[in-house]
Amino acid sequence: MNRFSNAHHPLRIIQWVCIGLSALILNACSGTSGKMASLPAASSIQMTGEVMPIFIATSRKMRSDGSVTAELSSTTNYLMTLISIPKDHQTGVIERPNWGSESRKSHFTFVGQRILERETFRNEVATQLSGRIGASKDILLYVHGFNTGYDEARFRLAQISTDSGFTGVPVLFTWPSQNKMFAYGADKDNAMASRDDLHQVLSDLGTLPGVGRIHILAHSMGTWLTMEALREAAIAGQGDLGGHLGEVMLAAPDIDLDVFKQQMARVGSYTRVSIFAASDDKALSISSSLAGDRQRVGALDVSNKDQRAEITKLGVRVYDLTNSDTGDFFKHGTFAEAPVAVRAIGAQLSAPPDDLRQSQAFEEQQ
Repeated sequence: MNRFSNAHHPLRIIQWVCIGLSALILNACSGTSGKMASLPAASSIQMTGEVMPIFIATSRKMRSDGSVTAELSSTTNYLMTLISIPKDHQTGVIERPNWGSESRKSHFTFVGQRILERETFRNEVATQLSGRIGASKDILLYVHGFNTGYDEARFRLAQISTDSGFTGVPVLFTWPSQNKMFAYGADKDNAMASRDDLHQVLSDLGTLPGVGRIHILAHSMGTWLTMEALREAAIAGQGDLGGHLGEVMLAAPDIDLDVFKQQMARVGSYTRVSIFAASDDKALSISSSLAGDRQRVGALDVSNKDQRAEITKLGVRVYDLTNSDTGDFFKHGTFAEAPVAVRAIGAQLSAPPDDLRQSQAFEEQQ
């Protein structure tokens, strides 16, 4: 099993603790960061279909060598990294070595990275967008969830961008998850403290010359952070990001249903929100228990008429991932692992801006 495959998604770790599999989790959560070569400016890099640039904005504290920590930074930091994708990559899988050395032929690998200043970050992304047409002018901003390491977040965005057929510019917003099984409360605090950083990044991307739509894909606890940042933008009169806000896709959202209703009341007029939910998401079941049996949006049973009406009346599109076959017992990362789910993400990313869609069950997309 590769290190970032379906056994190690964020909230699943809570359940593994509850059922006594702590040792397995500890062995699975080791990092993969290594020394990486410095990169030239984006404009001078000759890209191939096997190498992907990932632009990164982070509220993590960054060292002088470009490595990041699980500490909260007093300012937003920026990088650009190149990720090599194996030729024989399989949809939904992040190929990594179980042991031994990695190879670009068989594994997702880091080619190198550059530290950027805020203005340089803006200029480099704009350079990547320059001269593009259609959906290739779009940005996909990915916001990860609880207990997600920095390496995993970068690999995941590269995998989703590849598997969904996204042709625009991928950007990662990574906040200081502790990447520890017992740190749910600390992660929630750091996510809360990162709202202003994410709001700033969204505002900066919305003012880039030549940008098309800015799509957001968020997972688990990252969905709460995303909705809070969009709420801030709406309050500041920037709810549509200068007319560039595209799809807002919330995968397995770890958000209390009543909180989500309040968030949607503020941002709903600006956004086209999609929810990837599964009533058999065991990780969100644990999260609900920890929250005093409060209903999590990502665990709604959309086959239940009352529960479906509860969420669709908010104007969101619902994909039902229940019973999806990914070999994932915890059913928390299906959005990135099931080919049909990734295709649905790709369809939304490539849909025209004026596409009017009705909420429907995920089975209709198969």
